[in-house]
This record gives sequence, structure tokens and C-alpha cells, in this order.
Amino acid sequence: MSETQRTERLVAALDGSGIELMLVTNLINLRYLTGFTGSNGLALVGPKTRIFVSDFRYTEQAGVEVDKSYERVTVAQDLIAGLAELLPEGESKLGFESEHTSVARHESLREQFPERVELVPVAQLVEQLRVVKDEHEIKLMAQATQIADDAFEALVEKGLKGRTERDLALALEHDMRLRGASSPSFSSIIAAGPHAALPHAQPRDVTVKDGQLVVIDWGAMFDGYCSDCTRTVAVGEIGAEAREAYELVLSAQLEGLEAVKVGGDGKAIDRVVRDIIDGAGHKEHYGHGLGHGVGLEIHEAPNLSLRSTSTLAAGNVVTVEPGVYLPGKFGIRIEDLVVVGANGNQILTSLPKALRVVD
Repeated sequence: MSETQRTERLVAALDGSGIELMLVTNLINLRYLTGFTGSNGLALVGPKTRIFVSDFRYTEQAGVEVDKSYERVTVAQDLIAGLAELLPEGESKLGFESEHTSVARHESLREQFPERVELVPVAQLVEQLRVVKDEHEIKLMAQATQIADDAFEALVEKGLKGRTERDLALALEHDMRLRGASSPSFSSIIAAGPHAALPHAQPRDVTVKDGQLVVIDWGAMFDGYCSDCTRTVAVGEIGAEAREAYELVLSAQLEGLEAVKVGGDGKAIDRVVRDIIDGAGHKEHYGHGLGHGVGLEIHEAPNLSLRSTSTLAAGNVVTVEPGVYLPGKFGIRIEDLVVVGANGNQILTSLPKALRVVD
């Protein structure tokens, strides 16, 4: 799907809302609609309006990146002030991205725009368009996933024992960049032993020891799109309790994958997995949601959780990532990235999930 088609979908979404124009300032949404990857820009979109505004630093870049359906304008002053001079004549209702507009920017809009323009807060309009990925987006996410998978394999093949969590994280992220990633899609989590009981643990200058489980949660960004995966590996012998917990998480994760389907209710899918873990006596050891959408951002709609209001559709890309976390002992999480399909799902992650024992 081209940026022109995406913009047309936004215009169609505005139809019937009473909003004549939409101001897009969030850079992720701006990239989705126009193709612009810079750090300062905005767009004005309406049935007869396609204006992209940036400053001198991005004039040439915008000429290459921004979709040809947009009039590209360079302004010397504040972008809002420059845009005010480009507004169509007559009264209009202008939608702005309420979740991405600071109080200061809203005040600037009120000061710079003429009184004939009524400002209307709009939430999640472009984000809802982004929820369903097209074939090109899925291809980019598959490439990001392959980069991440290959980097993981290289990391564990060299062994984990005797290396610090921080060194392992740096090596993993460096390798992903060498393989074509622009960056990690988020700060990698590598946590060993009791530290892995923290779901969002930060890598430390602490050495991985024999007999520990190590949670590795990482992803690559490729051409703007993210991947996300978690594997838990054993360094040497980990004991019966940890092995039993691992098999529980694995069986729950597999059931979660089976539950993900077109028309699936996010809350109900989460409950399928939660009931398995709760029933095994680990209710207090699993507190986060089952999964979330991934795309241009590492966390986006839809979500799979007890608070979810999402209904899955073909083209959604979601994680399935249950875990069990025992304070003072260990943590376990297993995560795959899944494309929801009308004729069956596609799991982008290629790594095996049977407990892997490494040096």
C-alpha cells in the first residue's frame, strides 16, 4: 500500500466526523502517511489538501522521501506558524492528535491559527489505520525478525557462561546492526538467575553463572519496522523446579498461539493462557498481559490482556509472550511474533522453543 493510499484512507476516516482537515504531528504517523523519516515535520490532510511542512535541514530529504501527492513546503520559522499561512480560506474544523500534542503546542496552535479555525482533539485515528499491516510491512517485519534470529543464534553459539549480561546485550545489538538493522527495536533485556524474575530487567555488569536460566528479550529495527522475540535458555543444569516451570510456560504459549485468530477477542485470548498458568499454581507469578501489537512502534494496538478491548483482524501483528517469574529464583518468558491471517497465522519467529541448554 502506497503512502497515497494510506492518506486516502485517513481522508475516508475523516468523512462524517465533521472535521475538514487533520493535522498530523506525530513523527511515526507522519512517516506512515508520507514516508518522511526526519525529526521535524508535520502534515495537513483533507479531501483536497495534502501539505507537508518541514524546515531547511530537510528540504532535499523531503524531496526524495515524501509522497508525491503532498505539496512540500519549507518554512524558515516555527512549523506551526508556517502552516498557519497555508490554511485554506474559510471556516474549518481542524483535528489535531490529542495524545501527541503538548499543552505548549496546543497553546501555539491557538495563538498562530486564525479564529475561523476550530481545533478538535482526535485520538488514535492514524494509529487505527496502522493496526492492519499490508504485505510490504509484513515483509519488512519478517526481515527484521530474521536479523534478530540470526544474531541470537550467533550469540548463544559462543556461550553465555562467564560473560556479563551487559556484554551479551551489547554483542547482540552490535551483531544486529552488522546484519542490516538500523538499531535494536528496544533496549535488549538479558537477565540471568534471580534477576530474570524482573520482567523488564536491565542488563547488569554481572556474570552469567552455571545453573542459571537466562531470559533474552530483543528485537531489530529494519527500514522503520520492529521485531520482538524472547527466548529463555539454560546455562548447564537448572534443576527440576525450573524445568517444570519452563514446560508450563511453553505449553501455555503454544495454547496462546492456537487461540490467536481472526475475530479473536484480546481479553479472551489472554484468559486462555492465564487460566493455564493460574491453574498450575503460578497466579502470583504472572502479572503482565499476553501480548501487544508491533509495527512501526514496538508497542501498538491491538493488545492481548485482561483490559483489552481489541478484536483481531487479518493483518494484525501481535506478540504471544506468557511468563512465570519466581522472585529470588528465576524468570521464564517465551515470545513469538505472529501475523494474524484469514487462512491461518504466520509465525515470523523461526527459533525453536524446546529448552535449550548452552555453555
